[in-house]
Parts: sequence; C-alpha cells; structure tokens
Amino acid sequence: MTAGPKHQCPECGKTATGNFCQHCGAQLGGRFCDQCGAQSAPAAAFCNQCGAKLRGGGRRTAAASVVGGQNLPWWIAGAAMLVVILVVGVRMVQPAGPTAAPAAAPAAPFAGGGGGTPPDLGSMSPREAADRLFNRVMSSVSQGDSSGAQAFLPMAIAAYDRARPLDHDGLFHLSLLNRTAGNIEAALASAQEVLEGDPGHLLALTAAAEAAADLGRAEEAAGYYRRVLEGYDREIARGLPEYADHANFLQSVRGEAEAFLAGR
Repeated sequence: MTAGPKHQCPECGKTATGNFCQHCGAQLGGRFCDQCGAQSAPAAAFCNQCGAKLRGGGRRTAAASVVGGQNLPWWIAGAAMLVVILVVGVRMVQPAGPTAAPAAAPAAPFAGGGGGTPPDLGSMSPREAADRLFNRVMSSVSQGDSSGAQAFLPMAIAAYDRARPLDHDGLFHLSLLNRTAGNIEAALASAQEVLEGDPGHLLALTAAAEAAADLGRAEEAAGYYRRVLEGYDREIARGLPEYADHANFLQSVRGEAEAFLAGR
C-alpha cells in the first residue's frame, strides 16, 4: 500500500504525506484566503467563499490576516465567548482510549495545548482530527496564546468541513470556530443547518442568535432567543448527548436570551 502523494509543507517546508504535515500539523494542499480564512484549491486565483484574490500564503499567513487585521473585533468577541465556556467548565471532546486520563481541572480542560508537540492528526479519523484541532484552538484561547489560536483556526475550520456530514455537536463547534474567525455568515449557516432538522436545538438557536446579532440583524436574533425561552425546559428534558457535554454553557443560555430581549 503506498503512502500517498508527497507535498512540501507550506509552513515548515518539510516533505510530508496525507492531509496534514507530520512535522508541524499544518494542512497540506490548497491555499488559504487572507480575508476570510477559507481554503481554496491549489490552482485557484480567487477565494471561493468571499471572492478575494489569493496571495498564496499558508494557514499561518491567512490566520494572521483574518484574526489580526480587519476582523480583529470578531476575534475578540469570539475569544470572549470561548473563554466563558472554559471558565464554567464545559466538558469538551477528550482523547479516546481505555487509558485516557481523568478530566482535567477547569484551569486546563483541554488536551493538546498551545505549546508542545502538535497532535498526531495522521492517525485519527477526519472527525477526531477536527475535534482535536477544535480543542487546540480552545486551549490556546484559554491560555492567552493568540498566535497558537491564529495558527490553528483556519485548519480547524477546514478539518470540520472535511469531516462532513457532521452531527449537531460538530456543526455547533464549526459555528463557534467560524464566529471566532469573523466568518459570521458561515457561523450562522452552520447553526441554521442544525435548525433545519431540529428547530428547537438550544445550542444551534443560541449560536444563530449570536451570529445574527453580530451581523446587526437584531430582529432575527430576537426571534432565535424567543425560541430558546419558549422551548428551554422541553429541550433540556430531551437529554441530548451534546446538551450533557455543554451543560454548564446551557445554564447561561436562558439568562443570555432574557437579557437580549429585555434590552431591545
């Protein structure tokens, strides 16, 4: 069985195979847009998401432009949201395996932090790799490591797109990542994708409300928040796995909805 075509990593310059560099974790192939962070085909001249001219940079260059440039206010808003999730001790994805360590304390709830060796993505399924990269971004944010978050954010978004079809929790993660990157329309689209099949889903309703508010569509955001309040108790009673994973976050959702509607 062959190892697959070899590529030169756009970040470290070393030869690697597969979808991600075995040396630094960078995504192989494709190009990243400096405006929105989306990945395009290697030969593309313009971004297929926002239409911006591609300049040939890797994910680090694109992330620095997206997060450090005109989209900085969205980065701050998204980072603040993620930090809130961390502080209240939301249980996120843990590495699989019978000998996995017990859940870490809230001060350091994620595996694969901003420093140290990048996760070995080559041995994981597409969804496992996406979840590990999501954790990597979250961990970097919680530790105040903006460079680590900037470096892995486009990579995490691309990994979830590659792992499709996604369950509701995966789409919620993708919405959070896109909102953090300033891709607000994409964040709203991921949340709405959940709501098309599950109109009362609390995580998706909250993500959609926050994205709509970011876009200045207050009436649309209010509609999502009203649905949160109308169905909150019924939804919690469903006992969905993702509700258990994000239980502490969901405890704040009702108050967030009430505050938004009261302030209109």
